[in-house]
Order: sequence, then structure tokens, then C-alpha cells
Amino acid sequence: MGSVAGRRTMMQWQRKGQAIAWVLIGLTLGLSLGIPLHRDFLETLPRATAQEVSPPQRRQRLDPRQLWRQVYERLPDFPLENNYISTQTGEVDPDNTLANRLISYHLYVKNRLPMFRLDWKLTLADYLGVFEELDESVYPGNGLLQENPLAGDREILSQLNRQQREELIEVLVTLFNPNYYNIQGPTPGTTPGATPSSPRTPAGPPPLPQSGDADLLRL
Repeated sequence: MGSVAGRRTMMQWQRKGQAIAWVLIGLTLGLSLGIPLHRDFLETLPRATAQEVSPPQRRQRLDPRQLWRQVYERLPDFPLENNYISTQTGEVDPDNTLANRLISYHLYVKNRLPMFRLDWKLTLADYLGVFEELDESVYPGNGLLQENPLAGDREILSQLNRQQREELIEVLVTLFNPNYYNIQGPTPGTTPGATPSSPRTPAGPPPLPQSGDADLLRL
């Protein structure tokens, strides 16, 4: 019985010590943050100390909704296609551009990664009608503009030649991943002094072409 009573006494002293520690921590935080001391202060100490204090300066995150501006800074000849009328204001919405809709479709409609060239090639393949079908009901601008811009956007992007599409993809990839070329590293063809390896004989017959492969080569 004595040992049980001793354990209870020890636990009570530990709880009192923890309570005192909370009070001291709360007082310190309160003074450093300029919190006035009032009656309810002690009751709010656990919650106050549990909150994470954000650093005074945080790195700003990329806002995909604003990156379209940088697309036109790097590609000033890329069509704006921002002459559509807003359903809310009844006036032309200059911020609803082709680059803005292209990025929104890639990220929010198809949920594709923006850091890799292949994903952007698949998105352009959608516009060219050689990969996945574009859905007018979920296309960016539908409901926000008096006219769905899908048909016009498809026509504009289909008129780009291969070099123009490559330039567009390069701009989009490097905007979302500035370290893209550092991650890729040097290619064997550009490494000084690199000896080209002899081509290997394939172990088996080449795979048969699939439907749509020839169209994807255009990208």
C-alpha cells in the first residue's frame, strides 16, 4: 500500500511540475509576442504553445495562374487569343489568354505534371486530336466566357509547326522546373571526348506499331 501511495504522490508532483513548465513557457511566449496577460491567459497556454510560429520571411510559391505572363515574356509572338467576353462583366477579359487556358487544362483538367516534356507533348497531342479527346464542358473558359474558346485554341495550336511547339514546351517546362537542364545532365552526344558506342543488335524483333504512333511523331 505504501508503494502505491508513493507512486501517486510522485505522479502528482510530476503533474505539478509540468503545469509550472507550461506556465513558464507561456509567459515567455506571451512576452516575446506581446500578448497581454489576463485571466484567461493561463487557460490558453497549451493551445498557444502548440501553434507553429511561422517564420517572418517565407519563400513565395509559384502561382500557376500567373505563369502565363512569363510565357509571353519569353515567347512574345505566341498568340494571346484574349478577345473573349466575360459572362460576368460583359467586357473583354484580357487575362483569359491562350497560354492561361493551356496551363489550366494541363494542370487542372488532365492533372498532368508540369515539369516534364512528355506530359506537355501529350497535352498538345490532345489539341491536335491524336491522343485524348477534349471535353468542351470542362475546358477552361467554359462558363466564364460567352463563347467557349476550345475551337479557336485548337485551331491556333494546330497551326504551330514542330519547332514552335518545341519552343513552347521548353518554355513551359523551364518555368515550372528552372533546374530542368541541370537535372537532365549532359547528353552523350554533347559530352566532350565521348566515344560513341556501337549500336547493339536487338535481342528480338521490333515491336509492332500501335494505332496513333505515327501521329505522335509529329510532336
